[in-house]
Amino acid sequence: MNKEEITAHIKAGDTALGLELGSTNIKAVLVTADCQTVANGSFGWENQLVHGIWTYPLTEAWTGIQACYQQLAEQVQAEYGVPLQKIGSIGVSAMMHGYLAFAADDRQLAQFRTWRNNITAEAAEKLTAAFHFNIPQRWSVAHVYQAALNDEPEVRDIAFLTTLAGYVHWQLSGEKVLGIGDASGMFPIDPSTGTYDAGRLTTFDNLPAVSQLPWKLADILPAVRRAGEEAGTLTPAGAKLLDPSGTLAAGSRMAPPEGDAGTGMVSTNSVRPGTGNISIGTSAFSMNVLDKPLRDVHQDIDIVTTPDGAPVAMVHTNNCTSDLNAWAGLFRDFAEAAGLKLSSAELYGLLLGQVRSAAADAGGLLNYSCLSGENVTRVEAGRPLFVRTPHSRMTLGNFMLSQLYGAFAPLRIGMDILTEEEHISAGSMIAQGGLFKTPQIGQQVLADLLGMPVTIMETADAGGPWGMAVLAAYAALPDADRPSLVDFLAQKVFGQVAGTTCEPTAAGKAGADQFISAYRAGLATERTAGQAIVDADDQ
Repeated sequence: MNKEEITAHIKAGDTALGLELGSTNIKAVLVTADCQTVANGSFGWENQLVHGIWTYPLTEAWTGIQACYQQLAEQVQAEYGVPLQKIGSIGVSAMMHGYLAFAADDRQLAQFRTWRNNITAEAAEKLTAAFHFNIPQRWSVAHVYQAALNDEPEVRDIAFLTTLAGYVHWQLSGEKVLGIGDASGMFPIDPSTGTYDAGRLTTFDNLPAVSQLPWKLADILPAVRRAGEEAGTLTPAGAKLLDPSGTLAAGSRMAPPEGDAGTGMVSTNSVRPGTGNISIGTSAFSMNVLDKPLRDVHQDIDIVTTPDGAPVAMVHTNNCTSDLNAWAGLFRDFAEAAGLKLSSAELYGLLLGQVRSAAADAGGLLNYSCLSGENVTRVEAGRPLFVRTPHSRMTLGNFMLSQLYGAFAPLRIGMDILTEEEHISAGSMIAQGGLFKTPQIGQQVLADLLGMPVTIMETADAGGPWGMAVLAAYAALPDADRPSLVDFLAQKVFGQVAGTTCEPTAAGKAGADQFISAYRAGLATERTAGQAIVDADDQ
């Protein structure tokens, strides 16, 4: 599509907007009906550890959303010479799970508790036993049940419980709905009905800590929608909230809001049964679309869904690149002290490039990248920890490889359950994330550590916001002409998209296995660090 054609589509409102509130960035992407990117915007934000709770203020969410949209609209005006007045469809995505509770008067009842918190162990354990279904600590039902167990005063006043994506969608459209993928991280989904499991809802309502509350769980959860289904329209108030300048008109069709795992599956064309993808960022998760149910309930395997409702085995880790980024920041400080000014691409390219000279086992160096607690490894409090022995080989290459191994290690430990106990393995895992902007290094390390091929697609940089824009474009199709999501992605979006694949090497896999063996053996040290070293916020 050439510039004149894109301009005509913008004027006609034949576009789709994807918004995603990620862990470190809020992003917006505008695409044409054929999912070609037209403009984008971004805003950086960081979670805060406040009185032991990982959180974000919702006021900052709106600051970021408006800043992203303004950047995007200015790009459209500068590039195509027209104001952005109409958008055909809009979709919102955000970090999954967590606890956002509101009263009947729409008042927020407690600070937003993100996926990063592991403060619901008691609730998660009891719910898993009651449901015979794994309930992770970060799921919304675990948070609300833990609040009930704690006898927190706001629990009685809850009228609406949702996720971050569901909240933003509600404010833009007035609709209290949620895409099925994000909803499956709030409460178990019944695949036969495409909504919350009725039997488990009854079990929850009958729990002693819940039964005396003035609400039923089904009444406070958002309604569930599959990809493409009706989820409301942008209201005049929502348009003003998104674009305070008043240029944007109301009326855009709203796609069902989704979690970042769902948009990751879309942006990597991994919604078909038997496919899998990995998202690497502040957290890391793998999504394996199932063609048959798992045989057992596993504490570290979540059963969620694709945006069109297919069951998915998810391995989620709370930590990934935060510690690596902190070390990169330290090296940046050193470079600047030495009079060198490096861009982020140059800095990461230089540091990660040293991995080529590393020993396959990282020279005996160990790194635990736990800025927060990590459920997969049973680490309760985050204390990033770098360890070496007197005979470890301390080189920059080995150090950087230990950083990559440490970032990916919890994911490998969780994936071992699927590959060794459930015998599930996709032919190739499609990976995405900013780490892969440095070509091949992280991709090869991940392939060696997981012992399976890892593919990076040409669209890997587009990520979740683009995936949400694709879902918005899909929602805008006429109901009678809308194909399945699987076919839409395969035929209309990814038909000509190429990718590169790294196969695990024998030497790399052997070295990675050595690292993982030592990592597992040293986990007791990481757990003890959380108990022995007091964080200033805890005092």
